[in-house]
Amino acid sequence: MLIIYRLLINLAILFSPIIIFIRLIKKKEDFKRFKEKFCFFSEKRKSGKLIWFHGASVGEVKSIVPLIEKLEKEKKINQILITSSTLSSSKIFKKFKFKKTVHQFFPIDSFANSKKFLDYWRPSLAIFIDSEIWPNMLLNLKEKKIHSILLNARMTNKSFNNWIYFRNFAQKIFQCFDITFPQNKETLRYLRVLNVKKIKFLGNIKFSENEIQLDNNINLKVRKFLKNKKYWCASSTHDNEEVICAKAHIKLKEKIKNLITIIIPRHTNRTPEITSTLRNLNLKVHCHSSNETIKKNTDIYIVDTYGETVSFFKICNVVFLGGSLINHGGQNPIEAARNGCKIIYGPNIQNFKEVYELLDKNKVSNKVRNEEQLARKVNILIKSNKISKKLENKINKLGKKILENVLSEFKVYLDKI
Repeated sequence: MLIIYRLLINLAILFSPIIIFIRLIKKKEDFKRFKEKFCFFSEKRKSGKLIWFHGASVGEVKSIVPLIEKLEKEKKINQILITSSTLSSSKIFKKFKFKKTVHQFFPIDSFANSKKFLDYWRPSLAIFIDSEIWPNMLLNLKEKKIHSILLNARMTNKSFNNWIYFRNFAQKIFQCFDITFPQNKETLRYLRVLNVKKIKFLGNIKFSENEIQLDNNINLKVRKFLKNKKYWCASSTHDNEEVICAKAHIKLKEKIKNLITIIIPRHTNRTPEITSTLRNLNLKVHCHSSNETIKKNTDIYIVDTYGETVSFFKICNVVFLGGSLINHGGQNPIEAARNGCKIIYGPNIQNFKEVYELLDKNKVSNKVRNEEQLARKVNILIKSNKISKKLENKINKLGKKILENVLSEFKVYLDKI
């Protein structure tokens, strides 16, 4: 299986100039920094001990911010490296003013690239987040005897079935980790079936909250526009969900005057496509990044900038979480819950099943299956301004405990480097 994987990766590298070119046109890559994916680094490695974190995208990067804040205070750590694969995650990283921490894009996982990456950065400890499993990198880490951890590990039923089909390969890869911390009981069960030996359940680190709070205030222009209006938010939406939310908006307008639907797409590069589609439904659309005056008859307000989701959670009583009305697996609802929002979601939430069970138990989340149900539920919930302070406190208390446990476990490995 490893031979086949390496052949496929080398084939991907062969076609990568075309792939990167297309992604640059679609604004999915950084014009200045995409070369980092081929190990042409834009940051320098400082002398001393370096801790390396790798997460796929925005959610993974944000989840380790509370941990980074603590580790930056460790005197024995000279530098912290965060790698990720998406443009959006690099933009989110810039919002945090870290002193020791730098960001680079994760290289294409060929044997040569992974070796070059490790030779340059020479990490003392490597931490992979969520479901980021890269065989060549992990095998090279093991060969160089660099300690590695799988933090907040997540394995869905679909990914488990893929791994179980290549059980021997899975065992070879997972044994590269010194220890694995699953984020939920489902992943814990799957890892045990795969005969992963070094496992410890600590909980989902995404419950932890940052010490340093970013400026999450809505600007004056938006506040004036929303004054005396009713509004709800559809966050982390994917293709087709914006249309579902727009059609729900049309139904809701029959019952609610001065209604505004705020849409925050998961991928902002889709904004022109979304805008065009919604205007074809005879809806008035305004984009957050626009310098134009917001028209009074605006129906849909699209937040097409990065890092402002929390700002809108703070003012929205009702939030629909995307990736759940399509077969994607849902998006993380913790941030919305932490800000006291009533949450609406679709049936496809397998990526965050246990989190939604907690929200359902506290009666702050509601499942819908289509635009009709979505419109009905928003109509009911938007009339109430009551927020769940009890749940906010519970989430923050749980997050603080999980973070303390993770730091305690990390200390064992920090003492070894």
